[in-house]
Amino acid sequence: MTVLDITREQIIEAGRARFAHYGYAKTTMAELARDCDMSPGNLYRFFAGKLEIAEEICHRASLRTADELASILGGTARSATERLHDFLFMDLRATYHALEKDEKIVEMAQIVTAQRPEFHNEGLLREREVLSKILAMGVQAGEFLVADPDMTAEMIQAATMKFSYPQLFTRLSLEKLERELQGVYEIISRGIKA
Repeated sequence: MTVLDITREQIIEAGRARFAHYGYAKTTMAELARDCDMSPGNLYRFFAGKLEIAEEICHRASLRTADELASILGGTARSATERLHDFLFMDLRATYHALEKDEKIVEMAQIVTAQRPEFHNEGLLREREVLSKILAMGVQAGEFLVADPDMTAEMIQAATMKFSYPQLFTRLSLEKLERELQGVYEIISRGIKA
């Protein structure tokens, strides 16, 4: 890592800590600069504003979630049907717990999603690619009757959007969300079975 990379990481970590403690709206670039022992002008050499810092924090969280979901593709002991179930419930639980830790993180995620829709769309694409691979595995194994795994993955994702970072959409408990998702999963599963 170069000195610039280390400084950039320091800024991101300071942003994460301050956004989690005070919230995105109450954090200023001057405060972040002070946390990093640098001038605000120097901070702007690395990030155009606090939205870019928040976006980078959210981007990294999105990559971690996608990597966790991709782990479902490994191994041979699980059927595609089981993997689909695991994918949907892992996404729900991981994203629910990520936002449940702190309401201020929910605020930041809402702002980044609203201000930078392309960020959210990129995250959806990463997850949809994993979902498409699960569907293709199911077609190959004779479990699913799906003509176009990519298109079907997009439709399943649309039908289950409420269950990915659910606090952005609802204040239901995890237990109630899991019950709802089980019902949606059963409908989807019956619809794609061979």
